[in-house]
Amino acid sequence: MPHDTPLISTIVAGLVLAFIFGAIANRLRMPPLVGYLVAGVLVGPHTPGFVADQSLAPELAELGVILLMFGVGLHFSMRELLAVRFIAIPGALAQIGVATVLGWVLGIAMGWSSAGGVVFGLAISVASTVVLLKALQERRLIDTERGQIAVGWLIVEDLVTVLALVLIPALASTAGHGGGVRDPLVRLMERLLGFDPGLGGVLALTVLKLGAFVAVMLLIGRRFIPWLLHRIAYTGSRELFRLGVLAIALGTAYGAAKVFGVSLALGAFFAGTILSESELSQRAAEESLPLRDAFSVLFFVSVGMLFDPRALIESPLPLLGTLAIILVAKSITAFLIVIAFRRGALIALTISASLAQIGEFSFILTDMGVTLKLLPEEGRSLVLAAAIISIILNPLSFAFCERILKPAFEARLIRAATGPLSPASVLPVETALSEPEKTGPHREGDVLPTTLTGHVVVVGYGRVGGIVVAALLASRTPFLVIEDADQSIAQLEAQGIEVIVGNAASPDVLGLANLPQARSIVVAIPGAFEAGQVVEQARALNPSILIVGRAHSDAEVEHLARLGADTVIMGEREIARGMIDRLRHATPALLPADVALQPATSPGS
Repeated sequence: MPHDTPLISTIVAGLVLAFIFGAIANRLRMPPLVGYLVAGVLVGPHTPGFVADQSLAPELAELGVILLMFGVGLHFSMRELLAVRFIAIPGALAQIGVATVLGWVLGIAMGWSSAGGVVFGLAISVASTVVLLKALQERRLIDTERGQIAVGWLIVEDLVTVLALVLIPALASTAGHGGGVRDPLVRLMERLLGFDPGLGGVLALTVLKLGAFVAVMLLIGRRFIPWLLHRIAYTGSRELFRLGVLAIALGTAYGAAKVFGVSLALGAFFAGTILSESELSQRAAEESLPLRDAFSVLFFVSVGMLFDPRALIESPLPLLGTLAIILVAKSITAFLIVIAFRRGALIALTISASLAQIGEFSFILTDMGVTLKLLPEEGRSLVLAAAIISIILNPLSFAFCERILKPAFEARLIRAATGPLSPASVLPVETALSEPEKTGPHREGDVLPTTLTGHVVVVGYGRVGGIVVAALLASRTPFLVIEDADQSIAQLEAQGIEVIVGNAASPDVLGLANLPQARSIVVAIPGAFEAGQVVEQARALNPSILIVGRAHSDAEVEHLARLGADTVIMGEREIARGMIDRLRHATPALLPADVALQPATSPGS
């Protein structure tokens, strides 16, 4: 069997290089997405060395787009959007409008068509959801007002992108683009009417097909898809459930494109939104995540393959103009909009920094524009170069807003509020800047560790950690919790429990818990990999500390015990012991006391 096949070599080269450069980007505190794009540039035709298959890459990328949009639909939250609708909807639409007009002007200045300028403007007007969520999570802003507004703003941008994916092909067909392909229904309308229906007819037909698709999804899909997923779940087969989720995503996308003529991306998005209403949506998201991640990586790699680095040298002025729109014009527009809605300077600065980048949806729009011959190849190169640069600079944008602009605005507003009077009027100024941010006793990055000694450290506040915390509270034992989930952090802080925010596998975070003077540590997180890192570091910091861990298999028990855990509790074994004790109590004759469980594979289990 030949191994040097284009499909295998393209996938292997893409994933291996994406992993290498993604890890490098993560090490440099940049989103891995930057590394994926660089990997694509290296295997593309514009750089020396190995060149991946140029015909297979776009098809793999299309699968990535389908699964990416399916994931967006799964996580789409109408509740989050409605909570901030009065600022997110008008704000996002106004910001998209300004950026699109500026992009259109830049495109016209470069000699492109009006349609190409509009596509280019739309592409640079929408920010990356992946980059935004990562930035907000790192700064613990997801549950704050400014974080919710930023997420709602991005939801509106996503919806506008979905609408654009429907309308752009229709506009291209009326302009004579699209590679000479005309919609069969448009040709039928021409025969019936005896003349070209024009733009109005094409748009009406597009809206009709979209309406038919939405109606089918709401009337049939809304009932059939969750029912089918529940029936698969009842089989008890995880393999079938995972396969069913992927079949729903890909099958809906393909059927939507073939039957209703809407884009694959739109079909996948609607499949995700329908599935998000099911009780099994969380499990569906988890089961499809590995394949979604893999093909999303291939999508970014394939986008990088299309980038010609010579564009940076041959056309620096258009690139600078594009970056000016993304980094300056979008940020200033968003800032002024938020201020106009009287939400305060701090919220305005956060939104401005959040939108100063572009990403995955920009690539989807530009790829469609180039495919339909609306946008020249130069436009795609500009968008890709601007995306890489803006994503790299995005952390600096947040730092600039938080460390430089925020103090300046605070000082100016305080002076304006107090004037020659006493500082009694400072409180309204703080309220105008933003709502008070939630702060715990220790946040990641604090210099001083906890002041507790002889205490217990609980890592993780999930189902297991919550029970441990309740017992420690009842016994009045001094303890603290290390947790990184926003909802759990809020619950702990509401109870007045000391919490260190961050990933316990990080040495900086674990160092804040004062382990050298701690009595014991309970590692209650389920992941054996991260738990092993915590156990190993805890044993190195305090050789005499009592370490209690949890595991789901004999291999995990051995792994944690080898790294230094004193006791490792395997949940399944403890459940079995409880069942046997119950049976022994009910029927002592069947299970006499001298019948023991199978001996543990580890002394501490």
